[in-house]
Amino acid sequence: MPNVRFKNYLHLHFIVFIWGFTAVLGKLISIEALPLVWYRMLLASCFIFLFISLKKYGLRLSRKTLLTLIFAGIIIALHWLTFFRAIKVSNVSVALATMSTGALFTAVLEPIWYRRKLLWYELVFGVMVLTGLYIIFKVETTYVEGILLALTSAMLAAIFSLINGKLILKERPSVISFYELLSGCIFLTVYLGFQGSFDANFFLLSMNDLLYLFILASVCTAYAFIASVRIMEHISPYTVMLTINLEPIYGIVLAFLIFGDSEKMNPLFYVGALIILATVIANGLLKRRGKLKKRGTA
Repeated sequence: MPNVRFKNYLHLHFIVFIWGFTAVLGKLISIEALPLVWYRMLLASCFIFLFISLKKYGLRLSRKTLLTLIFAGIIIALHWLTFFRAIKVSNVSVALATMSTGALFTAVLEPIWYRRKLLWYELVFGVMVLTGLYIIFKVETTYVEGILLALTSAMLAAIFSLINGKLILKERPSVISFYELLSGCIFLTVYLGFQGSFDANFFLLSMNDLLYLFILASVCTAYAFIASVRIMEHISPYTVMLTINLEPIYGIVLAFLIFGDSEKMNPLFYVGALIILATVIANGLLKRRGKLKKRGTA
């Protein structure tokens, strides 16, 4: 049993490493953020549909659930759009460091979503995250647009994670993901159609872009999502959450190795990023401690 747990823990780190590589792929793919996200959602929904078909899962849902999934799919499309746009106008390091605020956005929105009181340490951590962001803003003034886009992306990520937190109790993760990705793809298709963007150039992709998009949609999206769900059968959600916080570190290191000097930042940038990351981890530790106390007194 310990060996099984250890193997799954290594597998989890591999998946987080893959998620960190997503940002690098976004930089490597030469097309703009909008067509990039459209291709990603289209291909990933096809891969997950294939998985659902092989497993013979049912796709029938209630009207209310379907409408919720459509809304969540649009949020995910906007989240990825702002994330990849942030990478395009700044770099991987800026986008990933700022995206680390997503967990704190969730902490702020969670009391509203679940109608509970805001905890004192959530306010303290909120101030700490703002301090980290202030340092990043102060030393990286050329990347203000990228930082703002990544902040928007982090907030959108928090919103759809709260939506999925309720949906996951009722529906299969793969079915949720399929409808969300398909809905997001349809939403972008309508927008691109009105913009008149579906011309010959839209579908002319280089071999490198095709390869990177295939990896992004299959390995970094469909495979990573399904594998992460399976891993939670052997590893606690708390361990999964803490490990996912390593994604920005993996991504920033990978970006530096691949892109070199373009990812080299002012030393104070890393101080700000470290403050944000440490705050996110501390928030997770305190929440875990609170849950254990509740169980102990129950």
